[in-house]
Amino acid sequence: MPTNRLTDAQCRAARAENKPRKLFDGGGLHLWVSPKGAKVWRLAYRVQGKPKTMSLGPYPQVSLSEARRKRAEAKAALLAGGDPMAPRRAKKVTFRQAVVEYWSGRMDVSESYRANALRGLELHLMPALGDLALVEIDRDRLMAELRRVDAAGHHVYVRKIRMWASQVFEWAMEHGFASVNPAAMIRPEKAFGRAPVQHMAALELREVPELMRRMALEGDLNSVLACRLLAYTWTRTSELRFMEWSEIDEHAAIWIIPAGKMKRRRDHLVPLSMQALAVLNKMRDRSRGSKYVFAAENRLDRPMSENAILYLLYRLGYKGKMTGHGWRAVASTWANERGYSADAIERQLAHVPGDAVRAAYNRAQYLDERRRMLQDWANWLDSFTAD
Repeated sequence: MPTNRLTDAQCRAARAENKPRKLFDGGGLHLWVSPKGAKVWRLAYRVQGKPKTMSLGPYPQVSLSEARRKRAEAKAALLAGGDPMAPRRAKKVTFRQAVVEYWSGRMDVSESYRANALRGLELHLMPALGDLALVEIDRDRLMAELRRVDAAGHHVYVRKIRMWASQVFEWAMEHGFASVNPAAMIRPEKAFGRAPVQHMAALELREVPELMRRMALEGDLNSVLACRLLAYTWTRTSELRFMEWSEIDEHAAIWIIPAGKMKRRRDHLVPLSMQALAVLNKMRDRSRGSKYVFAAENRLDRPMSENAILYLLYRLGYKGKMTGHGWRAVASTWANERGYSADAIERQLAHVPGDAVRAAYNRAQYLDERRRMLQDWANWLDSFTAD
């Protein structure tokens, strides 16, 4: 089979499909493209007639020429009667090292998702497992730590931690640092408890005026301004927390949320009402040079706490009645009752319709109608606190 068939342009242009795909360069070397768009160099080879695969690193961090060089080194090891994976197996990689290496290379997820994964692994697995070699961690050892999280009542969170750990072990197996994935041996539906299903609490429209009046009594606290901007924009709490000044075009009155921060992995345009711009003007005076619109009180390099808005609502007496996410349900109800088009409402919520024709029309963004809708909505909210 001929080698060196790929070009760098082909590698850059390779797009994700519904199933994993391979772009072959010859000699067993191929670029593996995941359905999520991750690209990894892999080398297929045989040792004593048994097929094996080794990972040579992610593209473009590992260039095409570098992947070919690694292929040549592996082929030389095979000709000498060795296994190219043997040096990796001899190297003792700790769980902590693997976590850092794997998650630093996950460019296909948002900054907030990566931070949550690293925080969960650091808090709940690193104290007991962080300094152990991957080969020393078996199912029972991992399960003992996960059981502590489950026993504390975190039935949903423990499933996420298991999943994040499993991804690390899968990566380690690809690189020859582990031979088994102990997390994959744990069946969440059998191993962990179940939390009662709860929907995000949201007010009825008739209850909104009182909430707006109570927030007005709190003045211009950062948490109050954040809650108001969340209401004005219909965004998710995580999107607002990680909002950056570089994403705002005040002249065009648009907030452009990059695809990497969105649940659906698509850029999202948010029209900014006059009230939303007024909130941003107040926050700019308090920015202290942070890239975040709502920076943490004591750490300008971090966004505000994920619970800041929720605790504000608790303090106002709305525990169990309203959440930051609840503004999306309230706003959607208001817009539907006032006759705005379903397409404009769904697009503003960053939902993707299942119908292909409606999805095609959605590319037009419905921006003009959404701008009018959000301005009318902001006027309605502010009417309850007008002098």
